Amino acid sequence: MHAFVDTAGRTWELSIHVAAIKRVRGLAGVDLYGLIADGFQPLAKLVGDPVQLADVLYCLVKDQADAKGISDEEFGRSLAGDAILRAADCFVDELVSFFPDPRARASLARVVEAGRTVKAKLLDHAEAELDRLDPDQAARIWIASRGNSAVPSASTPVRSPSANSS
Repeated sequence: MHAFVDTAGRTWELSIHVAAIKRVRGLAGVDLYGLIADGFQPLAKLVGDPVQLADVLYCLVKDQADAKGISDEEFGRSLAGDAILRAADCFVDELVSFFPDPRARASLARVVEAGRTVKAKLLDHAEAELDRLDPDQAARIWIASRGNSAVPSASTPVRSPSANSS
């Protein structure tokens, strides 16, 4: 079982089991077991869609939400920023834990960890590139590449709104 904290400070415990998979399939139309198909593309799509992810998460915590009197809308309002990132990570880890074959679980965990490592390295690279960026020089290069076409020249007449009326 994995847990995350929402923006309201509430702790939610995720537990993926056969009944939970059936509930998610019925309520949200998402087959959790099928998320690892096609090189994890369905999983990446789900985790990349915060609205659908919130729906799936709500299905998984519905009993807890009902006990706390939390609607799906209120639950969704409590998922933003770091909270939804933690919830997504928690969900992926819990999904990996669900798979019954120990070798499959180990392989899935390695794939997930490799993906997280790649993501971290890509973000590190992007941040390094941004640190090296000179905004003035980048703007000059962009303007030069456009041939100054984005800026009207003095010889281009500018029509006033009243000139367009009859």
